Amino acid sequence: MNIVIIKYNAGNTKSVEHALHRLNIQPIVTDDAAQIQHADKVIFPGVGHAGTTMQYLKERNLDKLIKDLKQPVLGICLGQQLMCANSEEGNVDCLNIFPVQVKKFHAINQQEKIPQTGWNNLFNLKSPLFNNIDENSFVYFVHSFYCELSEYTIATCNYIHPFSAALQKDNFYATQFHPEKSADIGNHILQNFLHIAWKSITCSI
Repeated sequence: MNIVIIKYNAGNTKSVEHALHRLNIQPIVTDDAAQIQHADKVIFPGVGHAGTTMQYLKERNLDKLIKDLKQPVLGICLGQQLMCANSEEGNVDCLNIFPVQVKKFHAINQQEKIPQTGWNNLFNLKSPLFNNIDENSFVYFVHSFYCELSEYTIATCNYIHPFSAALQKDNFYATQFHPEKSADIGNHILQNFLHIAWKSITCSI
């Protein structure tokens, strides 16, 4: 299986690489358009600032390339946020794959720390991405911004208020949490993504 991890200025590619190695997958890390287009699956990870990252993607035409991909694509963390319509981080227009707004967390009391850093549970699970994953399974988050709930939400998490822990539209999947850092549950989610067939892709909402 030909798995490509998109290489760009905000990609946390090493941790995703190591997670795939644990699954006996040898991914290619590249920003080459032809390699990305011909991959069986594409992973779009990310940590960093939405504004500067979108500028980087546009300068290299990766923004148009990602939106036009037909194979299964998985965005992770900032990758999910960049697949949305607009982010309050830098007030930047993003890829608009998901017509969803990215908002900044605002703490209501002193116990609520921003960023959310650590383990939290998922509920209202949908989509083949969560096959054989139990409701209220715990995964690992690090983020100060969140994707609003929408018709494309396939997993919900509650921190300060409910938000989209994962999204799906057609062949595009995305998680706010880091499956590559989420132990056995994360490995299972990555395996589910790798097992998604092109022909079986439908919006599961």
